[in-house]
Amino acid sequence: MAVDLGAARTRVFLRGRGLVADEPSVVAFDVRTGALIAVGARAEMMAGRTPDHIRVARPVAGGAVVDIAMAQRMLRHILGDKLGRRWLRMSLVRGMPVMRAAVCMPHGSEPIARRAAVETLYGLGARRVELVDTLIAAAVGCGLPVEHPEATMIVVCGAGTTQVAVLSLGAIVSAGTVPVGGDAIDRAVVEHLRTLHELLLPSQAVRPLHQMLGSPGSGGTATTEVHGRDVRSGLARTVLVETEGVRHAMRTPLTSVLDAITSVLRHCPPDLVADLADRGIMLAGGSAKMPGLDLMLRQFTEMPVHVAPNPDTVAVRGLGAMIEGKVRPMPLDLLAV
Repeated sequence: MAVDLGAARTRVFLRGRGLVADEPSVVAFDVRTGALIAVGARAEMMAGRTPDHIRVARPVAGGAVVDIAMAQRMLRHILGDKLGRRWLRMSLVRGMPVMRAAVCMPHGSEPIARRAAVETLYGLGARRVELVDTLIAAAVGCGLPVEHPEATMIVVCGAGTTQVAVLSLGAIVSAGTVPVGGDAIDRAVVEHLRTLHELLLPSQAVRPLHQMLGSPGSGGTATTEVHGRDVRSGLARTVLVETEGVRHAMRTPLTSVLDAITSVLRHCPPDLVADLADRGIMLAGGSAKMPGLDLMLRQFTEMPVHVAPNPDTVAVRGLGAMIEGKVRPMPLDLLAV
């Protein structure tokens, strides 16, 4: 089993079956009894709409498990819904666990974060857990020739973090991670609307707003109708928002990503940087489809920028290719019972 425990979504790949689960990393539970009420997409829809005795939580933040027990319950529920309860019995032989698992971990993650991921899968019934760097798994999932001596560069923009790396000969030459992702960009948009228009935007309405913006430069000073709550009166209100102003608010947190790319390139040998002038940058991750992100990187680096097909699932698909033996596995660490 290959698992990508992301801050936004959890994905599971089973050898021989492919991608079997792709659900939001969200759980809703009753604080009085501790009982799970909803997991995944249903729980995400409840965010901001629950009574006091129901809490919506995310057991994964920034690519690290912050609540092991809740993450185990979430995974068990997701797999039970997708595969039925039979999958748990199949992972045991004579009462002993036989399941092996591989998990994506952000580059440079702390030992405590690695241990939390391992404990989460052990509690799910895994006998052996292997940790693989998300950057390598994503590069494999994108189909990049990571084992060749030429340089390849990948930018994985997730919900909580953005990871940047240059790879060559199957290893990471230079890499960096910044705590800026889709969530930080969403917060910047919400703050922009609150400051300029005195409008509170529902959390579920931010991501659809991205798609309405289109790419930078298209539409000029076009306006978009946005529905939210008035800050002063608390009543529902609709305002016309200039899309260029929202694009500018989205660019502000992305300066940290540009700084990370600069730092990674500065620590690369000149020969590898010369390779990247022709090969360009591969953009992956759940936030890779954000309007204007690829154009912004292209203008800043003056290199070609390619968005991976299905960029949100490249990491788990690359990890799946490793466990199926299609590519040589390149583990970050190996922790086994």
